[in-house]
Amino acid sequence: MIAKMPWFVTAWLFLGLGGLKDFCDMSVARTYTLLADASPGNHGGLNPQGFVKSVSDANLMFEFLLSGLEIDADNNIAMLDVELASMRQGRAFLALLNDNIPKSLSALEGMALSLERQDKPISSTRFEALVLGTVYSAYQARRQRPENEQRAWTDVLGRLANVTFVDLRKASVKL
Repeated sequence: MIAKMPWFVTAWLFLGLGGLKDFCDMSVARTYTLLADASPGNHGGLNPQGFVKSVSDANLMFEFLLSGLEIDADNNIAMLDVELASMRQGRAFLALLNDNIPKSLSALEGMALSLERQDKPISSTRFEALVLGTVYSAYQARRQRPENEQRAWTDVLGRLANVTFVDLRKASVKL
């Protein structure tokens, strides 16, 4: 069984849209694979293909995001809920965020530019990085103090969100 993780989860969490029911029609637009049956291999059990296969994995990732994340001075991401962070899947999720998601403003701008120029739908792996990069950008935009830095992070957040919406429209046209 494959989990469906629509674009509105990111919007709901970080842009304050609130109601998920209004967006359920788009839930079929993108198959979003999530944390798998993590084997004790790479990074605390991260499946090399990224995220996994089931609705329960999607729910678990949603729980990880809802529990809250924090970014330290070295841009390492940690979960606020220590119990969730200590789970095998929690460690794998944090490893994915810390090892595979661009964390600099210029790297995320480059990601946005690359994806904006792409005509075909984004691969599942790139889509995962896009969504998690959008989440990371939202956290950075919220935590920046100088107004110009906050504006720069907000701009990249908007570009990444726009790329997500455009890709979902492309994917839904194919359905």
